Amino acid sequence: QVQLVESGGGLVQAGGSLRLSCAASGRTFSPYAMGWFRQAPGKEREFIGRIRWSGGITLYTESVKGRFTISRDNAKNTVYLQMNSLKPEDTAVYYCAAGVRSWYDYDYWGQGTQVTVSS
Repeated sequence: QVQLVESGGGLVQAGGSLRLSCAASGRTFSPYAMGWFRQAPGKEREFIGRIRWSGGITLYTESVKGRFTISRDNAKNTVYLQMNSLKPEDTAVYYCAAGVRSWYDYDYWGQGTQVTVSS
């Protein structure tokens, strides 16, 4: 079993930055990909971006391109989401997820961390 734990959320003013971390523990961790998602109150969960565990290829949704960056530290089994130029509409609970076999389907999810951007 794999456990994912997000951290780094909090309250930040518009234009500010936060870096979220997602640490994996459990059995030998070697996913195909890691993804970041978010869910704002009253809205459906939204895909933000993903990264291939091997090679580090990334993909982002249009609304965060140029502002958010996903990276990983394979040795630490940790994936990061660097968020810059934050906007109030970025306010949400942010989740990381691990895909064992693909970067379209995710098998393990973290509990989420709240990010609140004030105007």
